[in-house]
Amino acid sequence: MSNVTLTIGGRPYTVSAPDGEESHIEMLGRMVAERAGSGSGPGVSETRMLLFAALTLADELHDLHRQMPPPGEEPPAAEVIARIETLAARVEKLAAQLEEPAT
Repeated sequence: MSNVTLTIGGRPYTVSAPDGEESHIEMLGRMVAERAGSGSGPGVSETRMLLFAALTLADELHDLHRQMPPPGEEPPAAEVIARIETLAARVEKLAAQLEEPAT
């Protein structure tokens, strides 16, 4: 186990990460920080900021679950292509963020 420090809403949080999983935990931390950023501001408590981030991520997860076909049912090819294009755009956005110099 090692420690990883995540910065969310301008505040540092140190969490334990299994060996070899540090970069994955950091990526997840950036996802939370991105969502928390839109819910932070003057007078917003740490708890409220993290609640907003959790609700945003839960909403995104809910949308993904609704888009999945029932077990055993294959989605149309056009839908699969659209999903792949959406995922590719998300990966490109994450790659661009990773390439940005740290401030």
